[in-house]
Amino acid sequence: MNDKLPPGLDLLWGRLDEPAPEPRQGLSPPRIARAAVELADAGGLDAVSMARVAERLGFTTMSLYRHVKSKSEVLLLMLDAVTAVPAELDEPCDDWRVGLERWCAAQWVMLRAHTWIVHVPITGPPITPNQLAWTDRALAALRDTGLSEAEKAGVVLLVASYMLTTARMGAEIGPAASGESIAAYSTLLGDLVDARRFPALRAAVDAGAYDYPPDTAEEKRGFDYSFGLARILDGVETLIQRRARG
Repeated sequence: MNDKLPPGLDLLWGRLDEPAPEPRQGLSPPRIARAAVELADAGGLDAVSMARVAERLGFTTMSLYRHVKSKSEVLLLMLDAVTAVPAELDEPCDDWRVGLERWCAAQWVMLRAHTWIVHVPITGPPITPNQLAWTDRALAALRDTGLSEAEKAGVVLLVASYMLTTARMGAEIGPAASGESIAAYSTLLGDLVDARRFPALRAAVDAGAYDYPPDTAEEKRGFDYSFGLARILDGVETLIQRRARG
């Protein structure tokens, strides 16, 4: 075990090396993380503070500091708590593209379930146990593609960055992505965009490019990642074919 890990990471990695049963009563890092996640799921990241976590658990704020040193440490524990890799990603898959699509679908479910994740400050590359498990599964999907290890890592970073950015846009747009709001936006564009000043945009508006397809159910209307992901994977496929040709 690396004894130079920053606070928070030492707790996460230490639990893997020396697992111990969680106490039935009192405080513990996992219990603190669960309470913080519940607060964030209900009210966003701003709802999480040491005082509120302590109150939710029925302890004083000072009691928390015997187990975690700061809110930054709590954020690390929260992030690892909600990013456990789903079992389906451990199932074998012979098609790299299907494997990455399945990986992205699981990421999307996680990011939509815990929208606060996209607002956690990025202080460095993924380093918690569960974050690295996600990276491992994505790299495994690319195992037999013929890409170099550096290229595989680059593909995973590209796909993960796209998913995080798209999820953040979806979370911030929120109700604005509803069918009613999109319809209002499309109508507004139709009123503002004239063919002389914005000819290309006018053509897109007239073609319904900013409308939902009429058969799209309301619950399925919102920010979607599928089109952009397909184009990214098309590019990866071209790279794989290029490497296969030598």
